[in-house]
Amino acid sequence: MFDPKSVWTTAVIASLVALGPLSTDMYLPAFPALVLAFGARMNQVQQTLSIFLVGFALAQLLYGPLSDRFGRKPMLLAGMLLFLLSSIGATLTQSIEQLSVLRLLQAIGGSAGPVLGRAMVRDIHGPAESARLLSYIGTAMAVAPAVAPIAGGYLTLWYGWESVFLFLAIYAAAGIGMLSLRVPETAPPGSHHPLNPKALLSGYRRLLKHPTWRWYTLCCAFSFSGLFSFLSGSAFVIINYYGYREEQFGLLFALVVIGYMCGTLIAGRLVRTQGIDRLLGSGAMIAAVSGAVMAILAVAEVHSVWAVIVPQTLYMLGTGIVMPQSMAGALVPFPRMAGTASALLGFVQMGLAALIGIVVGHYHDGGPLSMSLAIGIMGLMTLICYWLLRTSTPER
Repeated sequence: MFDPKSVWTTAVIASLVALGPLSTDMYLPAFPALVLAFGARMNQVQQTLSIFLVGFALAQLLYGPLSDRFGRKPMLLAGMLLFLLSSIGATLTQSIEQLSVLRLLQAIGGSAGPVLGRAMVRDIHGPAESARLLSYIGTAMAVAPAVAPIAGGYLTLWYGWESVFLFLAIYAAAGIGMLSLRVPETAPPGSHHPLNPKALLSGYRRLLKHPTWRWYTLCCAFSFSGLFSFLSGSAFVIINYYGYREEQFGLLFALVVIGYMCGTLIAGRLVRTQGIDRLLGSGAMIAAVSGAVMAILAVAEVHSVWAVIVPQTLYMLGTGIVMPQSMAGALVPFPRMAGTASALLGFVQMGLAALIGIVVGHYHDGGPLSMSLAIGIMGLMTLICYWLLRTSTPER
């Protein structure tokens, strides 16, 4: 077994947390191919992404409390196994409806990685170091969505869209092996309290009433929803509207993810000297301004792919600062229910993003306008929630 505080344990946790962005980003270049393969409409293919997030959000409500009762590792292994089986099933699907069902199952299994990974970091490193570690895990995670669309584009081009889901199955199998053999249980002694619905609802009610948890979580959720708006619409905008090929889309997407990676690196280096709240405010301001710029360029009908890529890269820089700080800030006050707090945070984050993705898909006409407006609004809402955090909890 690895030492819980070793870099190897952190690396395994990061790889499992990365299952979320891998599952969403890797098949983005295959969207146009899925339209042709199933004779589906654009919004039907986009909905497979929103359905994934709905399942991802709902399952986290169960994983957190179950892990507080039975331990992080058993629940994480169960989720990974379901993800593995549903990924294999996706390679054999014959219709967009079947793919939607399998994406839902993938989400239910895959959501164990991020929600329990965050809780494991909190278990091992405590409040002082969890923000810094989550920032660096965010940097490592950024490698996944940077590489995933490029790899997904080439896999789709060479072997068809099915190969993307086969890769995800192999990735899950490797994660199950490392987790079962090398990573110890991290839940603190005495935290395996009895599970009952009344206590569960009471815990969720306590979190929702807690202003610190609420505003940190909404900062995270709105920031991520802007990111998801880009995921939902970017493949059709860049490939169909601007005429780039699948592998070129992957390269442009990688530029955007580099912005996120830079944000997480900046946050990891500065959090000890600047503090969570000051960094969060800076990131929220960057996201709001860059999102507004993208929306203005879209309304002004500036027809260039760079009118999307450059502002989105800066938006991702802000998001890379906002998300680790808001996650850590939301979990710090709840050491004995970190799994539950992480689960409800993930539910709000993914649920809001899924809703925004459905709206973007509904109004999407092939161009960048609906996507850009959504990103601009999400950046502004992130900044508003940060302001409400500061004003509603002045003791901070």
